[in-house]
Amino acid sequence: SESNFKSLCENPRTGNDPYNNNQPYPDQQGSLLNENNWLRSWSNNTYLWYDEIVDRNPANYSSTIDYFETLKTNATTSSGNPKDNFHFTYDTAEYNQLAQSGVSAGYGVEWKIISPTVPRKIVVAFSEPNTPAATENLSRGAEILEIDGVDINTQTQSGVDTLNAGLFPSALGESHTFKVLDLGSNQERTITLTAEEIASEPVLQVTAMDTNAGKVGYVVFNTFGTLIAEESLVNAFSQLENENVDELVLDLRYNGGGYLAIASQLSYMIAGSANTSGRTFNRQIFNDKHPNNNPVTGQAIQPTPFYNTTIGFSVPEGQSLPTLNLSRVYILSTDGTCSASESVINALRGIDIEVVLVGGTTCGKPYGFYATDNCGTTYFTIQMQASNHVGFGDYADGFSPANTAGTVGVVVPGCSVEDDLEHALGELNEGLLSAALEHIETGSCPTPTGKAVKSMMNKSNADGLSLFDSEIFRRYEFIRQNKFFHKVSSTH
Repeated sequence: SESNFKSLCENPRTGNDPYNNNQPYPDQQGSLLNENNWLRSWSNNTYLWYDEIVDRNPANYSSTIDYFETLKTNATTSSGNPKDNFHFTYDTAEYNQLAQSGVSAGYGVEWKIISPTVPRKIVVAFSEPNTPAATENLSRGAEILEIDGVDINTQTQSGVDTLNAGLFPSALGESHTFKVLDLGSNQERTITLTAEEIASEPVLQVTAMDTNAGKVGYVVFNTFGTLIAEESLVNAFSQLENENVDELVLDLRYNGGGYLAIASQLSYMIAGSANTSGRTFNRQIFNDKHPNNNPVTGQAIQPTPFYNTTIGFSVPEGQSLPTLNLSRVYILSTDGTCSASESVINALRGIDIEVVLVGGTTCGKPYGFYATDNCGTTYFTIQMQASNHVGFGDYADGFSPANTAGTVGVVVPGCSVEDDLEHALGELNEGLLSAALEHIETGSCPTPTGKAVKSMMNKSNADGLSLFDSEIFRRYEFIRQNKFFHKVSSTH
């Protein structure tokens, strides 16, 4: 049993845990082998595909991270992608800080990594307000040309390390210089960005616009992964409820997921009481060792309902949620639309709410995990698959708009449209929003471009030196993509 090895640490933490009611850390003196043995037993007990792990001697590994990387399946999906694309770790203190407050070290910019290998292309997807990026007027569509004097197309490992360090600062106060080319400009400029504590704003925009088809609400929602997302969504949907919108365009193109409970609340706020009462938002399926009880909490497995009240994450518990009572929703998507975002799509489809997808194929993550700390490292290993009210949960290759060319996932109504980095989010002529408004008014789609942005998830298959080493990639993916997770607490 993993309990034989839990909290037996090579380097025990001392003092009290500020994220656990200031209780003393549970760590006791142990060894690296104790930590690896815990990983082996914990994975064998809780990993969804435990019987596909190749059992290796934990004594042969001098790093818990290296050993953890082996504790997953090597199988692939029907499209040839890895079945498990979501196996990662995070420093526990940093994870708790980010999960509780949305605060991380950074510039307040969302990078769009179009190509991580030569010829590389990195552009700005958006900047958070009141951040270093915003101060330097680093706006959507700006292209990165150099970092700290290193050309973006460097072909040396030291050069790539420099690029990584600049893109993803690891500590507050780090400064890096960037040569950028702003959208629509032919004049390069050099800026300096210094990493600060960035408190992400989950809802970046909310507005209601008058169209020929009625009043359309538009919400840019970028993360379920911070507790303040509850308050942000309540405020946004209260505004749209007061506006009496007829349609909703929900922009999830950069939303990599987060708390399922907040995803359930969002789904309720879209569909309303009549559509969700007595119905299931999400059913959890664990491995065959645990058909009836959750292996992490020990509780009987119960379906997750559509939550119709506040949970208490960031607003007082028990308040009725606003709702739009819609029978249809437009969702803007890319391959950065992941996890809890996909659970909203799947849950609404399961109760016959029409979901119209505009953009690209989503990332494909019908899986979840409990963030589990041991000895100061928080581990994320897939422990469950999620299904909707009618029992569907097989979308490991994502959801695809109906006219998507080439390899597709689960086909849903909608329009295949390339992410438009040449217009600001919320502009009426921005590609995805414009296509959604056109479909609302006419029921038709623009002609697909046939272009495809290289997926970050397939970067490891690229030839040559690529941006990101494994540690930076884990940090990057946690912050901006693919996290649909549970945080264990006494009440939720």
